[in-house]
Amino acid sequence: GRGARSGAGERVARGADRYNAGMTSSLERRSAYPHFLAIPTRWMDNDVYGHVNNVVYYSYFDTVINAYLIREGGLDIRDGAVVGYCVESNCRYHRPVTFPETLDAGLRVAHLGASSVRYEIGLFRAGEDKPAAQGHFVHVFVDRADDAHRRRIAGRDQPGHRGLHRDDLCLAEADPGLAASAGGARLHLVRA
Repeated sequence: GRGARSGAGERVARGADRYNAGMTSSLERRSAYPHFLAIPTRWMDNDVYGHVNNVVYYSYFDTVINAYLIREGGLDIRDGAVVGYCVESNCRYHRPVTFPETLDAGLRVAHLGASSVRYEIGLFRAGEDKPAAQGHFVHVFVDRADDAHRRRIAGRDQPGHRGLHRDDLCLAEADPGLAASAGGARLHLVRA
């Protein structure tokens, strides 16, 4: 029952604490993420060990990023001129989560390139300030019309890419020149 799962979960958490002992400075708090989306776990997310399976965390990352881009940035996933592909993702697990929990997925921009964005994500359990997991996700944006050749959009002034600015999500890196050129610390995607 629940007691066995809680005991196993606590042992996993203690093991993660030992593993992450040298990395505690990289554990970000809630306040490091300016945008949040509540994501409920589902029954099917749990594995035979009674916690959310590691592969599911990547779908949470994808969900918080694309929900933001669609709702706040005007990304048109069906007919827009731009398509974003995930070319890299990573996740570090700190604490197990289980169904039926609702996670708070924190999102911020770490780097904004000419045709790519690196997001950083923290997944937080209710009422906790340290993430249960954290990771990153890199989108490369390409011209939908030339998608067969995977041509990257060159420059921020090209159609479909000119609206990509950081004016909603905090920068994770301390690059004053980049922050100044981006007009602040936010990400906003506007349809061409």
